[in-house]
Amino acid sequence: MRFFSGFILILAVGLLNSSCTRRDEEANRSKPAIAVIPKGTTHEFWKSIHAGALKAAKEVNVDIIWKGPMKEDDREAQISVVEDFVSRKVSGIVLAPLDDAALRAPVSSAMAAGIPVVIIDSDLQGDAYVSFIATDNYRGGKIAGERMIEVLRGKGRVIMLRYQEGSASTMKREQGFLDALAGAPGIEVVSSGLYGGATTESAYRASENLLAPLKGENRTLSVQGIFTPNESTTFGMLRALQDGGIAGSVLFLGFDSSPKLVEALEKGEINGLVLQNPFNMGYLGVKTLAAALTGAMVERRVDTGVTLVTRENMNDPEVRILLQPDLSRWLQ
Repeated sequence: MRFFSGFILILAVGLLNSSCTRRDEEANRSKPAIAVIPKGTTHEFWKSIHAGALKAAKEVNVDIIWKGPMKEDDREAQISVVEDFVSRKVSGIVLAPLDDAALRAPVSSAMAAGIPVVIIDSDLQGDAYVSFIATDNYRGGKIAGERMIEVLRGKGRVIMLRYQEGSASTMKREQGFLDALAGAPGIEVVSSGLYGGATTESAYRASENLLAPLKGENRTLSVQGIFTPNESTTFGMLRALQDGGIAGSVLFLGFDSSPKLVEALEKGEINGLVLQNPFNMGYLGVKTLAAALTGAMVERRVDTGVTLVTRENMNDPEVRILLQPDLSRWLQ
């Protein structure tokens, strides 16, 4: 009986100490906690977003919690991450929504709970958020289309491999590209309905399926131009062209950057990359949310810029920073 009474006393003291510790941690937490939720965590693009967010966090004295789904097609996982951070009562959320419709309700719930949300990279249906910070994706796609028309001199057959349904950013790039080509009657869009999916492997398989009926003798294609709207579709298409021995034989314009894509640009296997500024996107996302937490007025929409990179300008200092940002200082 004495043993049992002693055990109860020890348990009570332990619970009291645990409760006090939690209260002390909450009282001592001097920095706001900002959750940064990307679409995925594997592509170079998201690593740049993360680095930019960490730089901003250091400047404005906040803590960053970085968490997102492994795959960029896992809507349920991203929804769960948002809901978890709402239940943990973080100070704010910076979110790149996987789906412009599916993430609308979780974001509205966060805002209703007094947790401000800044949207980055890809737009969200509705207006229940503090600010939207991203590339002008429609313009990025249109720049690619205009470059296609220029190099092909207004004549030729073109294909486009789409990314994923529900991704607002890439859908706008795809539409911008097609709208630009609509102004060139001599350009025929042979295929524009196939989706590459969220991974480089699925994009590679889709690229092979897209290219197969277009291959002729002597490693030639019956099209003159190809456009892909993001990093995974661009790399998947590059691999399919390389494996087919036809890389460099067709005008190929892609989107975003990675070491392999830069190497292909140098070799002439890719003829142009439309680049965003993901480091700046992550940086401004956190800076904007931190300002909103202080009650400051913030811009409703912020354009982080877009640049067409070719072999001719890829070694310009300002372009090289976009192609090969030094992230090691922040991602340790």
